[in-house]
Amino acid sequence: MTGRVSGKVAFITGAARGQGRAHAVRLAEEGADIIAVDSCAPIATVDKYPLATEEDLAETVAIVEKLDRRIVARKADVRDPAALQAALDAGAAQLGGLDIVVANAGIASYGLSWELTDEMWKDMLDVNLTGVWHTAKAAVPHLMRRGGGSMVFTSSIGGLKGIMQVAHYVAAKHGIVGLMRTMANELAPHRIRVNTVHPTNVDTHMIQNPGTWGMFAPDDPEPTQEKAMPGFMSLNALEVPWIDSVDIANAVLFLASDEARYITGATLPVDAGAAVK
Repeated sequence: MTGRVSGKVAFITGAARGQGRAHAVRLAEEGADIIAVDSCAPIATVDKYPLATEEDLAETVAIVEKLDRRIVARKADVRDPAALQAALDAGAAQLGGLDIVVANAGIASYGLSWELTDEMWKDMLDVNLTGVWHTAKAAVPHLMRRGGGSMVFTSSIGGLKGIMQVAHYVAAKHGIVGLMRTMANELAPHRIRVNTVHPTNVDTHMIQNPGTWGMFAPDDPEPTQEKAMPGFMSLNALEVPWIDSVDIANAVLFLASDEARYITGATLPVDAGAAVK
């Protein structure tokens, strides 16, 4: 059976683990070859959970290769446009072009809006917003040469509504929507579609840490997942505390496939009803 993205090449940022790995695996399962990048390095203001490592990226490579798909992986930080461009150019040359872009790399840190440090704000915007622009900017010439393609930016329910203690994150995720809507218009004549996905909490390192638990148990000096569970549950209309990475990957796959050939400029929630609650 032919896969839904058979013969396509997908460029994925933040691919070492979590949602990024899920996107790489799901697209590979449906026939795509993968260009995977991740910074594989810590960021000082992200101190509640460890960021991905080179070992994590190697595991993504191994999983994709077991699916009998090709993958080119390289360390590259989305804050470094030259490194990002070099990684993409090398991967596209090796795999024969580019069709799909998943700008997924992101970080989380926490604090009341007026208590965030300048460094926290800068790191967040640099990774979660400017990094998406760097990714798209690097990819557009490749997609134009291909005669079209699909770009999917990972936003959040925080790109559609306010969420306390993550003002910098919410600002970046709202910014992604503005970037997407503009690029959807600019790139439509080139048959390049641009959309955003908006997850609720996803069961990854980004939420399974004391920083996020503390958001839902703010008066507890030692927050735990169990203590935070009522808060997680209250966020969503459906009675689940969080969703799985594959749920977002399935949405990305749909938007990347020909099934979504006339969908562009869309904000697709995959959020257990969080946006309407």
